[in-house]
Amino acid sequence: MEYLPLYKPGQAITLKASAGITGGRLVAVSGSGTVATAGADSVIWVGTASQDAATNDNLTIYCGGVQLLVNTGGVTAGDQVECAAAGAVATAAGTTYATYVGIALKTAVDGATVPVLMNR
Repeated sequence: MEYLPLYKPGQAITLKASAGITGGRLVAVSGSGTVATAGADSVIWVGTASQDAATNDNLTIYCGGVQLLVNTGGVTAGDQVECAAAGAVATAAGTTYATYVGIALKTAVDGATVPVLMNR
């Protein structure tokens, strides 16, 4: 599966996958020059995987801009969202800015994609 940002591409960086990654999911730093699928409440997320990747594949990661991300639990337009399990996003439960991925621009039901204005 390939993935492109919903609107204007943000910065694109290339790092190595340290495990299998699904395109369109959030990734986080997993080691020196490597990323893996971001987990719930991650503060070290980097951006969105451009495509599926296997362990040791070079992977382009889109940072910033507006990204179309899968959500868990449903979100409402204007919600702050944070990392959820498996590289998805969910409505932010806490008040820790470091976990915020961005702002949901539309309302979406559980499991659907939602455009998110990324914080970084």
